[in-house]
Amino acid sequence: MDLGTVTQMRDARRREQWRPGDAYLGGGTYLFSEPQPHIRRLVDLGSMGWEPLEVTPDGLVIAATCTVAQLNRFTAPPGWQACHPLIEQCCRSFLASFKIWNMATVGGNICNALPAGPMISLTAALEGEATLLALDGGVRRLPVAEFVTGNGRKVLREGELLRSVTLPTYALRSRTAFRQGSLHRLGRSAALVIGRHDPADGSFTLTVTASTPRPVRLWFPLPPAAAQLRAALEQAVPPGAWFDDIYGLPEWRRHLTLRFAEEIRAELTTAPVAPGEE
Repeated sequence: MDLGTVTQMRDARRREQWRPGDAYLGGGTYLFSEPQPHIRRLVDLGSMGWEPLEVTPDGLVIAATCTVAQLNRFTAPPGWQACHPLIEQCCRSFLASFKIWNMATVGGNICNALPAGPMISLTAALEGEATLLALDGGVRRLPVAEFVTGNGRKVLREGELLRSVTLPTYALRSRTAFRQGSLHRLGRSAALVIGRHDPADGSFTLTVTASTPRPVRLWFPLPPAAAQLRAALEQAVPPGAWFDDIYGLPEWRRHLTLRFAEEIRAELTTAPVAPGEE
């Protein structure tokens, strides 16, 4: 879709004063999908030249401009068992064509802050830390789970941008389990739940997205019993806090989430099967 109100585009490498009507342009799959009458100028991040994916001693750094296709092709180092098949599972939760995968960016999906954003699900579940850049050069960091504050709401300040998300090594070494449900086979996620079991300290983390307006994370020092997990979820998401839109009623989303949570708990508390022992 043409953006008829846009009168100018500038290179993001040129530091200029932020104006009302400015918007950062990554892949553009959302910006050009519907009218944006408030936008007057696009600030193109494509010129920044950020490396899409970097393996560092701290973990995996995903640039905001990394596309879904680039992330899906990532080959993890030995021992990073959380990457497969979780990355592909989350990428496929876009339920989009290869054309979208080749343009849509990880940062754009996170910054849209939609409950069903699968890159929010992935990075929040793997303890992702967002790096934010201010116009004056300031840097701040915070967990992705705290970056999204509600449906379409995030903590970005005026002119601030998401530079990258770092997934820590300890999370990437964890066992994971994934469940996703929607009204239709090719529909938007109504509930997306990811479990993570850390083999180093035995802790268990459950991350709920899509069925809630913002990510909900539950951490346990050891895998919980079924009743303990259900009680913790009911406390974390009280009645009236489940997301409600045309893609699913709150009670149904609650039902899916509780069911998926128990399936994940059972899966991750069962000893993994070694290759050749099936």
